[in-house]
Amino acid sequence: MDKPPVDQQNPLLELRRLTPARIALGRTGTSMPTRAQLDFQYAHAQARDAVHLPFDPAGLGSQLAARGRESLLLHSAATDRNSYLQRPDLGRKLSDGSAQILRDHAADNPGGVDLAIVVADGLSALAVHRHTVPFLTRMEEQIEAEGWSVSPVVLVEQGRVAVADEIGELLGAKMVVILIGERPGLSSPDSLGLYFTYNPKIGLTDAYRNCISNVRLEGLSYGMAAHRLLYLMREACRRQLSGVSLKDEAQVQTLESDFGAEMKGNFLLSLPEA
Repeated sequence: MDKPPVDQQNPLLELRRLTPARIALGRTGTSMPTRAQLDFQYAHAQARDAVHLPFDPAGLGSQLAARGRESLLLHSAATDRNSYLQRPDLGRKLSDGSAQILRDHAADNPGGVDLAIVVADGLSALAVHRHTVPFLTRMEEQIEAEGWSVSPVVLVEQGRVAVADEIGELLGAKMVVILIGERPGLSSPDSLGLYFTYNPKIGLTDAYRNCISNVRLEGLSYGMAAHRLLYLMREACRRQLSGVSLKDEAQVQTLESDFGAEMKGNFLLSLPEA
């Protein structure tokens, strides 16, 4: 008797072409095959390396300077990586010295800014090193069209998301966005997250922030992420809020739009026959 086609033996095999998720790994007896086990261990090592990779603010600052962008280097209240990982609260606020640097900068530049841009290593400095400059290049093209005033790029070592609220408040910013390395996954050690807040101030919770995640070459593209972020910024300025009350309803082109306005529905499904 002929064997059934491969897709009938295991229909999940076809899905492996569409996702890096660990599906249809096969088995040897009751265990995973050796290759799948080694791949898992390698991905786990990559994730751990991403968490402990030292942040390189000097290199990032040089790249920004080459593009004509000024930067400020600050540090959170977490003195080293171990304290950062064990005390999340310390990563959410600036050290006393860094807070004073911002106060001095704000005194020299009164009036505040429309947008403060913050970059923090978070849980993956690898993501920040790879994606910050390419993303900011796309983002700033659209910001210039809006005519918004922008702060120097604030680089924060050992920073977490909430540190951006303190920075925005000290700079007198109407809005703040922080680019931060997300917790590495077993197939995504370099995922960049964007967190946006309108009217930032110390003590805000996650309910006041909007998040755009998985910005990387294999995930959400720089252009799409910038498009979504600019939509949130425009709507935040119009409605004077952000967070759970501000939904991401940015209109994006899908595959179905190439087939005419009459083609409606889920672009993941087969299009109707002509």
